[in-house]
Amino acid sequence: MISQTLRLSDGLAVRALMAGAGDPVVLIHGVGMRAEAWAPQFAALAADHRVIAIDMPGHGDSDPLPGGALLPDYVAWAAQVIEALNLGPVSLAGHSMGALITAGLAVERPDLVRRGALLNGVHRRSPAARASVLTRAAEIAADAGGIEGPLDRWFAPEEDALRDQVAGWLRAVSHRGYATAYRAFAEGDTVYADRLDQIRCPLLVLTGDGDANSTPAMTETMAAMVPHGRAAIISGHRHMVNLTAPEAVTAELQRWLSTKETAE
Repeated sequence: MISQTLRLSDGLAVRALMAGAGDPVVLIHGVGMRAEAWAPQFAALAADHRVIAIDMPGHGDSDPLPGGALLPDYVAWAAQVIEALNLGPVSLAGHSMGALITAGLAVERPDLVRRGALLNGVHRRSPAARASVLTRAAEIAADAGGIEGPLDRWFAPEEDALRDQVAGWLRAVSHRGYATAYRAFAEGDTVYADRLDQIRCPLLVLTGDGDANSTPAMTETMAAMVPHGRAAIISGHRHMVNLTAPEAVTAELQRWLSTKETAE
């Protein structure tokens, strides 16, 4: 695995972890994380693909987007990243905020996405859930948002080692990058919600059955909207399912990568 800095057409720097050879697979993490969050999947996928995990803007070693950036700005950024890689259309997988970006790019730039995978994505939150996530966005912007609440939702008591690893990433992330991305995430669940039926590539939509915010119902709804969509629910796991159920998630991603591209 090598770390490389990409330079986008607008001058922004993007850090990418790369390994393997073959058809390209691009991985986008969620808010507060970094490219290393895909470590459990990296080696297995890189056995027969060119795998690129990228730091989201303002996370890890990637330059931030301007304050006030919203989901379409992150989608445009992802398009620039794929164009900078110069590998042609890619199989694109995203977790949480990365799932929103993946869905948006599959809608807006189908020429860049051969397949899409949405892990623990959100779709039309309930009014109560939306109010809660907007409150948290305001707290993070004011540098008053703690991390224990999310960690309690994401991890079971016996998953302390993973919880500590993720806590370290949350503590290390740039406040500006975190706050900007979280606001875009909080407001992003409706941006492409009515356009998912425009996605023509194979789409995997996956979550854990214990994910209270990226619910199985959301997952089933999104998969049903897409002509070539497939839902996968991982039993006994929550929001950070690629970390807590690495073998199951890797198997689903390998199945997704073996799906033939559609002729549409």
